[in-house]
Amino acid sequence: MPDNPEFYASEDMEKARRSLAHGEGGPEFGPWLTKAAILIVDDEPGMRNFLMRTLGPRCKTIETASNTKEAEAKLDDHHFDIIILDNIMPGQSGVEWLAAQRSVGFFGDAILMTAYADLETAIRALRAGAADFVLKPFRSNQILNAVARCLDRIRLQRENYVLRHELQSASDVRCCDRLVGESKVMGQVRDTIERVAPLPTSVLFTGQSGTGKEIAARALHALSDRQDKPFVPVNCAAIPADMIESELFGHVKGAFTGAQASRDGLMLHAQGGTLFLDEIGELPPALQGKLLRVLEDKRVRPVGAERERPVDVRFVFATNANLGELVKAGQFRADLYFRINVIQLHLPPLKDRGEDVYELAQLLMQRLSQQLGMPPIPICERTRSKLARYDWPGNVRELRNVVERSLILGRFPDQFGTEVVSETAADSSLAEVERRHVLSVLQTVDGNREEAARLLGISRKTIDRRCADWDA
Repeated sequence: MPDNPEFYASEDMEKARRSLAHGEGGPEFGPWLTKAAILIVDDEPGMRNFLMRTLGPRCKTIETASNTKEAEAKLDDHHFDIIILDNIMPGQSGVEWLAAQRSVGFFGDAILMTAYADLETAIRALRAGAADFVLKPFRSNQILNAVARCLDRIRLQRENYVLRHELQSASDVRCCDRLVGESKVMGQVRDTIERVAPLPTSVLFTGQSGTGKEIAARALHALSDRQDKPFVPVNCAAIPADMIESELFGHVKGAFTGAQASRDGLMLHAQGGTLFLDEIGELPPALQGKLLRVLEDKRVRPVGAERERPVDVRFVFATNANLGELVKAGQFRADLYFRINVIQLHLPPLKDRGEDVYELAQLLMQRLSQQLGMPPIPICERTRSKLARYDWPGNVRELRNVVERSLILGRFPDQFGTEVVSETAADSSLAEVERRHVLSVLQTVDGNREEAARLLGISRKTIDRRCADWDA
């Protein structure tokens, strides 16, 4: 045992005491266990058989290994949520092997088993990255509760990380949470989503900014067999270029300055579910090849890691750019474009959706009046006619802004954007309407492009490109 008296009062000591004291108490185990993938590593056939009988009927996937070499081969071929690992084995101890796996990119939970109630071993196990520590012999409920604690922690970590990412990257609240409208074009969109959803095929949503590509992607996920697994949205334009690789693929401790701990990336947080890569045309060229490799091999290599990790994710993409033109300009890899462009689904602009505008305005009025604590404003026939005749260059996001502004002011404006609603405005080219609208928003925020991008619901890069094209 260590001679340092501070050791006995340390946080590691308290964790070790709690681990050694684990009994049959703990969280209830239930249906969530059926989705777990577990690797058992033990050189004793009797223990492997006991764990297989205990966990096998309750879990989705159970694999066993009689030594660490077999275990490494299993890790190369499968994704595991948890490793249940014996400490005393021929050659390398479980603690040593676990520490080595952490250093090459294994981030899953590990439960260490040992027949020796030794505090120093418990502390070494915790420092090596073990999530729990059980003493042999143990009862089936003890190992089930240890697994339950690990799965509960994994679920909370993933949910919290994805939620933090969504909150950090969101430039605006989603306009609504479902596909709205009975127009013919939206009926075709729904039909295609229902047809494609059960398949594992990648889908590319195209359309102008604000047409509801993320909502369509969520509808696709909700209709798929992955609906009970995570839906992880990523805006490729909203993450700084020097951070996006780590955000997507994860990293090991020490991989770069500031990487003080290993961390899963968003691809692994989406394990079993759907990863939605919005504005895929903004993905830096250096990462396009790495993404193509993931799509082909279904394996992820975290930054700084030596080992690739299997990943089971459905990829859904979206863009408001013309990827074909970006390929011709050498800004997007042709092989990646052909790989993601299997099923392309175009989201129509709001101006092409007829009476959907009125239905959307009603829904937004209901939602926003509740959020703002203000009474809804009736949409009279005159306003309904103006809503139908306006071109909506900002699509649903612009409609949301008009409804919110109307709630605050107590009436609908006589004009939307900078355009008086008239036949002349309806005849204007969409490009010119967009130019005037964007420049008008920029003027209201004193030229602050970050703020203008937030209000318009587009990326700062898009604003910069538009202004360069307009020499503004």
